[in-house]
Amino acid sequence: MAYVITDKCLGERYATCVSVCPVECIYPGEHKGEEFMVIDPAVCITCGACLPECPIGAIVESEDQSPEWAKVNADLAPKFKENPKVGERAKDDPPKKPGNKLV
Repeated sequence: MAYVITDKCLGERYATCVSVCPVECIYPGEHKGEEFMVIDPAVCITCGACLPECPIGAIVESEDQSPEWAKVNADLAPKFKENPKVGERAKDDPPKKPGNKLV
């Protein structure tokens, strides 16, 4: 089962997970008019490298933990795959959304 990026990333996009992914399965794009990242479930090898990198805990380790967002990741991955890479945002940059907290 692939790792999943959840709604906590929506409008935040730290992109710190991208540089540690050994198979380059994390892609940037926009969802609902906001910055977002997705994990391509067809490419993810469930290595876990991305999980500790997200400063707001937007990544879960199983599709079962967030089936709704697993579907969003799977649906958007083919569309986001060809998007240009984005730069990383500093891990200590405070979240933009009030409900998100640095972990």
